[in-house]
Parts: sequence; structure tokens; C-alpha cells
Amino acid sequence: MTTPRRRLNSRDRRLVAAMLASLLGATAQIGMAMAQSTTPVVPAPAAPAATTPPPAAAAPPALVPMPFADAVLKAATDLFAKVDVPAGAQKFELVIDPLIDGVSGAQSAATREIGRRLETFLKTIDKRFDVKPFNAASVAKSPYLLIGTFTAINTQNQPAGPKDAYRFCLALADLKSGKVVGKGVARAKPEGVNTTPTAAFSDAAMWVKDPTVEGYIKTCQATKLGDSIDPAYVSNIGNAAVLSDAVLAYDRGRYGEALKYYTQASTAGACEQLRVLNGLYLANWKLQKRKEAADAFGHLIDYGMKSDKLAMKFLFKPGSTSFIPSPRISGAYPMWLQQIATHADAANACLEVVGHTSPTGPAPLNVRLSTVRAESIVGRLGDVSPKLRPRLIANGVGSREALIGTGKDNASDALDRRVEFKVIKCGNTA
Repeated sequence: MTTPRRRLNSRDRRLVAAMLASLLGATAQIGMAMAQSTTPVVPAPAAPAATTPPPAAAAPPALVPMPFADAVLKAATDLFAKVDVPAGAQKFELVIDPLIDGVSGAQSAATREIGRRLETFLKTIDKRFDVKPFNAASVAKSPYLLIGTFTAINTQNQPAGPKDAYRFCLALADLKSGKVVGKGVARAKPEGVNTTPTAAFSDAAMWVKDPTVEGYIKTCQATKLGDSIDPAYVSNIGNAAVLSDAVLAYDRGRYGEALKYYTQASTAGACEQLRVLNGLYLANWKLQKRKEAADAFGHLIDYGMKSDKLAMKFLFKPGSTSFIPSPRISGAYPMWLQQIATHADAANACLEVVGHTSPTGPAPLNVRLSTVRAESIVGRLGDVSPKLRPRLIANGVGSREALIGTGKDNASDALDRRVEFKVIKCGNTA
């Protein structure tokens, strides 16, 4: 006899459902616990051990100014110690492109003396090189090329501070590879240093940045071992050798010979170099060729106006707006003013005439003096060309933009007492 199956009422069904849910939940918890118990425990990564930073590289020792002769020897020794040229029976040809001031690009009594001392060094101490004249024939053989700058500096690296030392920079380049293979630096005390420019640079009427000279300076000052020679410089190295002969001839008073070399350089593609244009003017003026000199000076004006700035070395009497009363110095000034007015008129240009002074004297007085000198030039140009007068303005900056900065107030820093002509928009003259 079978027992009849009992039907669950609603209450019983609810109790069974609750029990099943409880059982399922417990089973799930047990499964999770078992899974966790079989999962390997991975330890947390250990914090990296503290590392001691490497010691900072020692700063190179400061260059201490030393007597001029000692500084030349130090710079030369440093340079040639780095040159990988073996000693032996064979000598390597080397030429020296005359050293220059690192700002103006001028040769001076000091840079000439450095060149002579470097030749002596190579003949008596480092005999691996055979020094040849710096001329076109020597350069054509792609020898080693020695260049250098000599620049007045402030030892505290203050741009407006007194220039209390000179910085040597020497560089040796291999013209075959086109690379810089040696560098040398030193600082010299100012005592006994004669930075008077040689005649060709002292007599120069105008100063603007010449790309070839800038390339020379960059090759010396802004390169490291293995860097290439600046292309603006090396591409004109043949003409630089011709110009070196021209400068030497002018400095020795051989003006006809100098004119021949300057003309040779101009016809060989160097007509856009300021040194050539200045030289053509100077040599013709010295030879009493007034028309040729005026024409050459006009080309100088055009060259300067292309760069929107030309710096003329008008020299005034101390504390005055009158020119120095020396025919040798100011005798050409009327022609200069005539050419400036004529070429500015032809270009329909407007000019800002800016006066400059050396750092000597109180700054407010220097600003006033430079302003009245600029005003006097504006007045003189207006007398030459009245229609140009409305397109001229005068300004003075005192010694704020001194280029040399030694404050010697002689031929060595004449560039600090320049008058600049800046091409400006004509609306700025109102």
C-alpha cells in the first residue's frame, strides 16, 4: 500500500526556498575560500633601494688673467697639445690667417704681436709644422689653418661692466677635411696690451657686420673639436689671402699696391665684403683719386643700407659737436655727408641717426652728448639735401651699446664713438 504524496502548502514552499537559497550561498562561499586557498601568494614588489647619484662633473677651472706673453704661450700650448699630428721627419704646412678683434674684426698691434709669437712657438717649441705665408698659393694646397680672436671682456661676465681683461681664442682647422682639429683659450691682463688698430682698420670709414669676418669669428669662438669650419668663412679663404696682402701693403704706405690687391679681390667675387669696399675707398683716397674714392664710398653706403645699418666713424672734439680739425681725419667728411645724402635720397630712405659715446664720464652726460652729436649730423645732412631733412630723426644712446668698451678714448676704441644710420619706416620720423 502506497502512502499518498503530501502536497506542500504555500508556507512550506517558502520555507524550502529559503533553505535552498541559504544552502547555495554557503556553497558559493566555500568554493571561493577553496579557490583563494589554492591561489599562490605573490609578494608585493620590494621598494627599489635608494641609489646615490653620481658626483657632479667638476667645473673647469676659471681662466685667470695672466701677463700677455704668458697668455699667448698658454693658449698655443693648449691648442697644439690637442692636435693629433704625429711628430717625425715630415712637417705639415700651416698658414696663419691674421688674428682679429673678436667684436670689430679689426687687426691691431696686439693681434699682430700674437701672430709673431705663434710663429716663434711653432719654429722653436712645436716643430711638427712648417709655417707658410698666408697667400693664395699656400691656401691652394689645403694646409692647416690657424686663426684667433682677441677680445676685451669683463671677468665677472657683466655685459656693462668694465673691460678688465682680454680673452684669447685660438683654433686650428684642417682645410683638407674642413674640420676644427685644435682649440686653445687663455685670458690676458690689460697691462701693456696695445689694441690700436692697424692703419687699414683705423682709417676705415665704416663698420658693419661682414659675413666673412663673422664666419671667421664663429669658427674660432663657437666651435668644438671636430666641428666644420663656418661655410661663409671657408668659401672665401682664397680672397681672404689676397685681402691679407692688401692690408699689409696699405699699412706699409704702399697704396698703389694695396689698390691692386683690393681690386683683385673685388673682381674675384669678394665685392660684397666690407673689407674690400673700405679698402677700395681708402686706397683711392690716399692716391688722390677723388672721383674713384667717392664712387667707392657710395658703394659702401649702399652696402650698409642693405643691412639697414651703417656705422660711420665721425670723430668729434672731446665734449663737442665739432669734428676733429685734422685734414687727415676729417678732411673726407664733407664727401661722406654728400654721399650719404645722395644715396639716401636715391633710395627714398628714411634714417634714424644714432649717436654713441665711450663709457667714460657720467651716463646722463654721455646720453646727452651722443644726442646732440646725432642732431648735428642731421643738421649737416639737411644742409646738403633739404628734401632729405624731413626723413631724418636723431637719437642718442650714450655708451649703452659700446662695442669695444675699454674706455681708452683713443684710436683703439674709436668705434664706440660712432654715428650709426639705421634705415627705418618713414612713418617713424613723424
